[in-house]
Amino acid sequence: MGNNVFKGRSLNVIADFSIAERRYFFKKVNELKKAIVTSDFKTQDKFRINDPDFGIYEVFIENSTRTKESFRNAAKFHHAKVSELITTGSSINKGESYADTFNTLSGYQNRMFIVRSTVEGLTKWLSEETERYCVRNGLPYKPSFINAGDGRHEHPTQELLDEFSFLEDTGMRFDSIHLALVGDLYHGRTVHSKTDGLKLFDNVKVDLIAPPELQMPDEYVEKMKENGFAVRSFGSIEEYLDQKDVALTWYFTRPQLERMGDKVLNKADKLRESIVFRKEFIDKIDKNTKFYHPLPRHKEHPTIPTWLDETSFNGWERQSINGYYCRIVLIGLLAGIIGDDFEPETSESGSVLDEKYIVEVDPGNNAPKNDESGYAEGMRPLWNGLVIDHICKGENPSEIREHMNSILHVLKLDEGRGGTWVGTGKDGKYKGLIVVPEYRDLDTKELKRLAAVASGATLNIIKDFKVIKKYRTHMPPRIYNFDDIACANPACITHPANSENVPNYFIRTKDNHFECAYCGKFHTFKEIWKR
Repeated sequence: MGNNVFKGRSLNVIADFSIAERRYFFKKVNELKKAIVTSDFKTQDKFRINDPDFGIYEVFIENSTRTKESFRNAAKFHHAKVSELITTGSSINKGESYADTFNTLSGYQNRMFIVRSTVEGLTKWLSEETERYCVRNGLPYKPSFINAGDGRHEHPTQELLDEFSFLEDTGMRFDSIHLALVGDLYHGRTVHSKTDGLKLFDNVKVDLIAPPELQMPDEYVEKMKENGFAVRSFGSIEEYLDQKDVALTWYFTRPQLERMGDKVLNKADKLRESIVFRKEFIDKIDKNTKFYHPLPRHKEHPTIPTWLDETSFNGWERQSINGYYCRIVLIGLLAGIIGDDFEPETSESGSVLDEKYIVEVDPGNNAPKNDESGYAEGMRPLWNGLVIDHICKGENPSEIREHMNSILHVLKLDEGRGGTWVGTGKDGKYKGLIVVPEYRDLDTKELKRLAAVASGATLNIIKDFKVIKKYRTHMPPRIYNFDDIACANPACITHPANSENVPNYFIRTKDNHFECAYCGKFHTFKEIWKR
């Protein structure tokens, strides 16, 4: 038996558990479910924490019934100390930061927090901050956090119970899945979790069924494609059923039209019509089809009407019950009660985090010239100073000029002498150029800022008409530790509107966007800099 790799961990997004870890998780859920269904109490006891001093805290800042109650009952299964923070009367509503509130609760023997909030990335930040708090104060544990839904971001525990329900239909096989996602794919955090969650399966085919106003955000569609999923889009169930390749697994979500303003509400009936299953569709689907829904169903406008409850298509009731089993196992894993027999896979090498993104190259010994290797038509050779070339190559002149102003501001070069220019290279593509007279070298942090704000550019440091140093910049794998970067998502825990003073951190994606490490929002390298 090795060290338990689950103990003390947090589940903030579904990708926090590797594919191998989730497959192990589902094996354990299957064991527990069988033990509960057959009243095998001896096996059930192997899953219990059985420690009245082990504190599990539910903090539901956003309302919930199903998630909250299934977690409450799952926590009670463990015979642990279960508490609830009534946030309406807490210090959170008196202006206290989330970090201070949860740090305080961490000091009272609370080892695990189950949190639902409209603030995206909250549990990730809290897991980092409370760990530092426990170290500072010599506490012998690190609290675990479970994200029970954060805004439009993710709902990883719902994803776990969804996946387990799908696997029960396939005999616990992981080879492939063909899934239709139907409903409000724009706001639905449960479908957003499937972007990484479905990587559990070797081959994935996803059909997105929603009118344009409710379609999956582009960043999630792009990520699905990056993950190797085959993705198709349809505007309605009717359009979907007019073609032959129809999934056997359907996943419906409730339309949250109230979040989209009067313009959308005025055509609410038409939008609902495109995502509600009707009796006329029955003859067009396979009899082995299963329908799922994270619930609740709207009593007036359900996407899965109640007349389907007594049919063989009903998978959502079993799905809801499975939430209890999955959350029992998850709590047990993070508490370290189970998981000793899991053998972690070896870590992969060659990560993008190892890439060099500031490369010093041979500057040569020639004075600058007005050709393609110089600085642009109309610019005189520089005696001493900096020249940043090849900025935003291939973009239109107005975009290049706008971004050059950002570069000057970010590098604090906008208050002295110098100028900008838009020229063309030999290939005829536009490119930007910044000239700053007076020699100066750049330190490591300034070079990192340059790579972060002017990826793909070339920096020339000139002295006595000669290029004495030359750097080429590439997109860095991460951008962090800068005061003037910010996530553009106002619901993100890092956003100034939330007043939590959380440092921003961005990770480069495969398609060269920068993803907020907390809320997952995609940005271009231009968009993360404060104006």
